[in-house]
Amino acid sequence: MKRRIHCGFVLVYSLVSYFYSCSAFYLPGLAPVSFCAKDKGGEDCQTVIQLFVNRLDSVESVLPYEYDMFDFCKDEMETRPSENLGQVLFGERIESSPYKVNFPEDVKCKSLCTKSYKKGNKEDATKLDFLKMGMQLNYQHHWIIDNMPVTWCYDVEDDQKYCNPGFPVGCLVNQDGKPKDACVINAEFHKKNTFYVFNHVDIKISYHSGEAEGWRGARLVAATLEPKSINQADGKNPNCEGAIPMEVPGAFDSDVSIVYTYSVTFEENNAIKWASRWDYILVSMPHTNIQWFSIMNSLVIVLFLSGMVAMIMLRTLHKDIARYNQVDQADFIKLPTTKEKSSVPYEDAQEESGWKQVHGDVFRPPRKGMLLSVFLGQGTQIFIMTFITLFLACLGFLSPANRGALMTCSVVLWVLLGTPAGYVSARLYKTFGGEKWKTNVLLTALLCPGIVFADFFLMNLILWVEGSSAAIPFGTLVAILALWFGISVPLTFLGAYFGFKKAAIEQPVRTNQIPRQIPEQSFFTKPVPGIVMGGILPFGCIFIQLFFILNSIWSHQMYYMFGFLFLVFIILLITCSEATVLLCYFHLCAEDYHWWWRSFLTSGFTAVYLFIYSVHYFFSKLQIVGAASTFLYFGYTLIMVLIFFLFTGTIGFFACFWFVNKIYSVVKVD
Repeated sequence: MKRRIHCGFVLVYSLVSYFYSCSAFYLPGLAPVSFCAKDKGGEDCQTVIQLFVNRLDSVESVLPYEYDMFDFCKDEMETRPSENLGQVLFGERIESSPYKVNFPEDVKCKSLCTKSYKKGNKEDATKLDFLKMGMQLNYQHHWIIDNMPVTWCYDVEDDQKYCNPGFPVGCLVNQDGKPKDACVINAEFHKKNTFYVFNHVDIKISYHSGEAEGWRGARLVAATLEPKSINQADGKNPNCEGAIPMEVPGAFDSDVSIVYTYSVTFEENNAIKWASRWDYILVSMPHTNIQWFSIMNSLVIVLFLSGMVAMIMLRTLHKDIARYNQVDQADFIKLPTTKEKSSVPYEDAQEESGWKQVHGDVFRPPRKGMLLSVFLGQGTQIFIMTFITLFLACLGFLSPANRGALMTCSVVLWVLLGTPAGYVSARLYKTFGGEKWKTNVLLTALLCPGIVFADFFLMNLILWVEGSSAAIPFGTLVAILALWFGISVPLTFLGAYFGFKKAAIEQPVRTNQIPRQIPEQSFFTKPVPGIVMGGILPFGCIFIQLFFILNSIWSHQMYYMFGFLFLVFIILLITCSEATVLLCYFHLCAEDYHWWWRSFLTSGFTAVYLFIYSVHYFFSKLQIVGAASTFLYFGYTLIMVLIFFLFTGTIGFFACFWFVNKIYSVVKVD
């Protein structure tokens, strides 16, 4: 026994160690680019480092905006690199910036442009108000150099350094004199009802020289900056050592002039390899200092609980089946009178109740079998898509270096997996005795994707009205519809064709013509309490990881722990299956044979707990303000809940379907 326990701990520790190392390893997002000085440049070695700017976002608003919306300095020769589908869906809008850097030339206090706002000019007032809104809601810049985010690194608690892949537009000191957010970094930010704009940046670029390793040029391995607020008297002769901050009064009662400047320094750092240049960003991300020992303990508890449940179920079922098969079938069918029942021994009485008695009704087709088969078809499509996406992400193909790759991969996989969705839906619908195959195929191809698209389109209308950069262009919407109706729907029809062509799934026992009456149930074996309790354990396995996922989505933090997420995915799969099978067994023992829908809803109810947690996260962790942002948050949350409902419900159904077929296939029934 001790040897088994020791082996179990070794196995669990090995799994955790593997997934931890898997989460830290990434294949590079792009091929490395070499940079050289002007006199050494060539086709294989660039001399100019292009700085790109992305859309600005905020933790206090779900609405991101393009860089040009804030009236910053613009690039006269503005270019936009091609964006993949995932970047467009995530609202990324990358464009070139006026910050021009020649490798490896340092730049000291160079003026970029001057923005003037005249009092009484409505257009200038609108632009300045929008800039103030960005500072009030703590909107963040996101800059990119060589496909790598330019980070703002600063010290936090316990002498730890945090590198933020963005930096604020500015900050605000409220009417009560309390500095907000980024204003706490400078004691000079103290004037009431005043905005302080960060109009100067000190950029530091680190590079790895190739001379020692035999290749030409240098490769960039880090890019950091420090934002500053400096009041420049003259844009022609800027002084970046000034201590007076750039103030923008709350009331626009005088002309305002903002001079934007920057400085650049280069530093050689051969200790960092190009392939691991993201490490300093990911390691310093907040909330990623996970206590792996605690996670290992939780994993051990779940695995041992699974083993105990499996052992109890197998031993109990083995005894039930052995005793049942020893009883003569004729004696089994004969029901005793009330007096006979009182004199029957306990073990004999047990033979006349329980899951064995409902063998003639357990495979009776469920009500609303059409809808159930459609849900299961869509759930199968989502399950396969999720598994492949997480597996590829764990291998490093969908790392943060590959911008938008995660969403692109998910959408493409979903489109291509229409065939298994149609096949599963059609095969189960035929097993349920359904004959309206056209309706079944159309609902499988259109129902759940249609709900998601309608919700998404409504959210997109709000983003259009608000002028947000997250609004999907009309051409992209047409492309999504083309993928849906041009590829996914035909593949669903193809899968349904093969599904209906196959024979219905053969059941191990015959179904009686007359339904058996279900005895009165106790509170815990009634449908609703069982379904509510069934989703607690699966949710308990994922809620910690759910916190990191929601942080990544709504707090605009990079998510990179795909190895651990894949491990949690496997635990969720096991937990949903076991919880559903366990409750299904209890209900069958209570002679309630309506298990089809209950098995789907038991594990699917985990999505309800997901929604409740999302509501809690909204009120406790986020600072989102505004009706539009609130509506967008819950609109996108409903899409996530629906997908999770289909995903978990499908896992529970097929686990229970396998379990019921297995136990009744070994029962001797004439």
